[in-house]
Amino acid sequence: MDQFNSARSLVRALAPSISVTCLRPGAATRASRYFTRNFPGEILYAVKTNPRPEILDAVHAGGVRRFDVASIAEIKLTAERFPEAHLSYMHPVKNRDDIRLAYFRYGVRDFVFDTVDELDKIISATDGAGDLTLMLRLSVPNFHAELDLSSKFGVGQDRAVGLLLRSRPLAQRLGVCFHVGSQCMNPSAYGTAIHLVRDLIVSSGMMLDVVDIGGGFPSLYQDMSPPPLNAYMSEIVMALKTLPVGDTCEFWAEPGRALVAESASTLVRVELRRGERLYINDGTYGSLFDAGVPGFIFPARAIRAVGRLSPALTPYTFYGPTCDGMDFMKGPFLLPEDMREGDYIEIGQTGAYGCTMRTKFNGFHSDATALLTDAPLLTLYGRRAATRETDRPEAASLCSKAL
Repeated sequence: MDQFNSARSLVRALAPSISVTCLRPGAATRASRYFTRNFPGEILYAVKTNPRPEILDAVHAGGVRRFDVASIAEIKLTAERFPEAHLSYMHPVKNRDDIRLAYFRYGVRDFVFDTVDELDKIISATDGAGDLTLMLRLSVPNFHAELDLSSKFGVGQDRAVGLLLRSRPLAQRLGVCFHVGSQCMNPSAYGTAIHLVRDLIVSSGMMLDVVDIGGGFPSLYQDMSPPPLNAYMSEIVMALKTLPVGDTCEFWAEPGRALVAESASTLVRVELRRGERLYINDGTYGSLFDAGVPGFIFPARAIRAVGRLSPALTPYTFYGPTCDGMDFMKGPFLLPEDMREGDYIEIGQTGAYGCTMRTKFNGFHSDATALLTDAPLLTLYGRRAATRETDRPEAASLCSKAL
């Protein structure tokens, strides 16, 4: 894989005609080290966020030895790369054959459920195994999340007690897990959810072996500046201290986006300008799903192969390369006012879900990849990096007008 000191160097060396995934694995290692050092328990990387080998290796280099997996494909990938890793099958609805394969071939012992039927399926598929860690997925509020995950999975307090009582004699270890929603913008969401776990422990009279606070830890985007991660850790530590659990109870977390968002960017080329609309060669069916469907405003930096760009900035919207009208990213993305065909744009924070959400719809797809050694466009872990070649005061004014 080619290595460059920046996307600008890549453009000047290769002038790529297809989009390029630009990896910064060191960013994932740095983020992983933060979590392993500051969370009071075990870190499980959510493999779905970015399963690229380079990123898995970077997370592993940051001290992560446990992985949240949701399919046999993720289990196989992770187990073969890290034979010593501890894998937890955290999908609440699983194929019966996959449960059996996970248990008997790959040694998985941790399984999530949120219904009686799923619990019975796990027990049946593992032949009544006596060494299971069974995790009940609890439904918790997702009010502070950009992407709500509470409607699909999780059991309410009214039915959770009965499920805990039913699962206790079937489990070697019993736990509760939850998810506050993706890109959670308020640390109090974790405190609220942990207090619901406390209420469940009190009402059921059950001692838990594991409490898993799930994922949802945020990253930084142009329109979203979450509180510092230290504020999340402080809230979590204080709330966990209120739980009536024994000294042997383990605490788990499943970060994904916060570990790897900064570890990749996407280099695209402008194929056409139409007013303030730029038609680019990647989009919502490619690496930029989150820029289209939920409408995240990714940081963007313009690059011109030859010549200078105007220092004055204009808010743009993007259209991707497919013929589908939903291949649209509203933005606004602040870029030089003289953008034109042939210019390039580096779009940051695509390390989270940029690879996993990519399709080959309409025949547009690129596996081109390069390593970059410069800083990410935005970073939660240290000083704020530059988001454009010109980071000028008028950018904030333009952004507020566009919004």
